[in-house]
Amino acid sequence: MEATLGEQTAVGFSAGTEGPEQRQELETSDEAVTFMSGIEPAELQKCVFADSLVTVSEGGRELGEFSVTVEFARREQPCMMLHAQSHGAIDDCPCGTAVTAYLTTDLEVLEEDHHEYVKLEGHSVDKRCHMVQCDGLMVIHKVTTVGEEVTEESMSYPMSVLRGLVTEGSSLLLMRLIALRRKMPENMTFVSLDPGLHIINTSFRELDQRQLEVGGELLDVFGVERIIQSMEGSPSTWQCYFLDDGHLVTRVQVGSPVTMRLLELPSKAEKVDFKKIPLVWEEDMQMRSKFLDRKEELKADHSSYLRQHPEIRALISDFLQLLLLRKPDDVFLFAREYFTPFASNHPADADQEAQSL
Repeated sequence: MEATLGEQTAVGFSAGTEGPEQRQELETSDEAVTFMSGIEPAELQKCVFADSLVTVSEGGRELGEFSVTVEFARREQPCMMLHAQSHGAIDDCPCGTAVTAYLTTDLEVLEEDHHEYVKLEGHSVDKRCHMVQCDGLMVIHKVTTVGEEVTEESMSYPMSVLRGLVTEGSSLLLMRLIALRRKMPENMTFVSLDPGLHIINTSFRELDQRQLEVGGELLDVFGVERIIQSMEGSPSTWQCYFLDDGHLVTRVQVGSPVTMRLLELPSKAEKVDFKKIPLVWEEDMQMRSKFLDRKEELKADHSSYLRQHPEIRALISDFLQLLLLRKPDDVFLFAREYFTPFASNHPADADQEAQSL
């Protein structure tokens, strides 16, 4: 469904509520704006590394993996690229989430692609949401596939309305920065978008320091809690704990029996060389774009060649027709005998060599 800009802005602001007090609640706090505008390049440099955790059940059974990679990139301006993915199986049902985000150096979202899937017996659920800045607007396109049913939604918000926007991707880098500082201001409240594309609040607060065991060592960790409001349901709460160097130790949604944990401390070599994380190319915006471009280029090239040589279709068609009529047991021998007369040069020694293979 496509809403007009006026309708979209109204939905984003009020989402069923009215009044200036409610609108005030849907703004990013001054403390949060100050925090994001005060991010230094040296801090971002410290964030450029990869995290790799395992997903475990309450009983300790490994269910999957979770990884986050941050690196420098460029999209008409220097920016940060964050890629996070989680894959596994719950109750033997494959499921996963992947996020690729391009962010300015003060964490403003330039573009983000968010993909979720669950493969159930009999049908699957697949959700994709893509947002990109364009001409002062954040243009959002969401596609939800449940079995064979596909639902598409499109919406645009003025960037002035989304001042201080925090998304799934930018929140991971934001918490890494907070962990490196090991302190955060009070009233860290931002605007975000819920699954229905309504503007909501999301807030962060510092948790009490604690100790966690990693690789046999008991270490002090710094905790950050994120609370995500929703217009369509109850708020969700995530708690993350980090090492002094910003590496993620645990990540859990409050109330969930599943926890993401760091099993081994990152080695010094990994901090220098950055451990490579397997990339699902279909979920990477840049790689998927290159693949589609190359695919269309090859299709056009192949179609052009076939148009220039119509005898190819006739030759293949005749061969398949005869093959289906004869139904030989040895398809390779039949193909060899069929195409041999078309060879302009077919010496006897080559024929003997082919038979020996």
